[in-house]
Amino acid sequence: MIKIEELKFDEKGLIPAIVVDAATKDVLTLAYMNKESLAITLQEKKTCFWSRSRQELWRKGATSGNYQHVVSITADCDKDALVVKVDKEGPACHTGAESCFFEPLFINEERGEFSMRGLYDLLLGRQKDRPQGSYTTYLFEKGLDKILKKVGEECTEVIIAGKADDKKETIYEIADLAYHVMVLMVQMGITVDEIQSELASRHVIDHKVKQEKMTK
Repeated sequence: MIKIEELKFDEKGLIPAIVVDAATKDVLTLAYMNKESLAITLQEKKTCFWSRSRQELWRKGATSGNYQHVVSITADCDKDALVVKVDKEGPACHTGAESCFFEPLFINEERGEFSMRGLYDLLLGRQKDRPQGSYTTYLFEKGLDKILKKVGEECTEVIIAGKADDKKETIYEIADLAYHVMVLMVQMGITVDEIQSELASRHVIDHKVKQEKMTK
């Protein structure tokens, strides 16, 4: 274990801190710490940064409630940068995105990876930028009623495909439904983490119910 005194802070007394989701390994944000904010982070086990724009300490989650609980902090080989792994409560970005990194600059279509979280962040970008010619832009501009109508239509398509016992068509329709549900989530400000937390709570309840039935 190294000590704070061994770290190399820059001429302004700052060190970059790359914040990573301990569960998903997604990069959440790039922030900066000084010795005081790092000491607070270690003491409270929640991220505390130095705001370069406001020139003051910034406890992540103090106003939003989106706290980041520190799992580990690791310095690089030159001891002039940190990786901070966290368990987060809510989005990392002030825009509502799970990560601050959701503006694609380049994507290698041959090697790119897909994830539901990545899709969610892409939809957030569409809601913000509203690129012309985008179907997603069209949905956001039409608003909640149109989005809900599409969710209802896709539910029906899933039922029809499932009733026909057509696996390929059912997969296709479920994908359509998943996309429109995520558009609805973005429209209503519902995050992926909130859905995961709800599912996790139901898993615990379901497990308990099964145990109770087995003991009767």
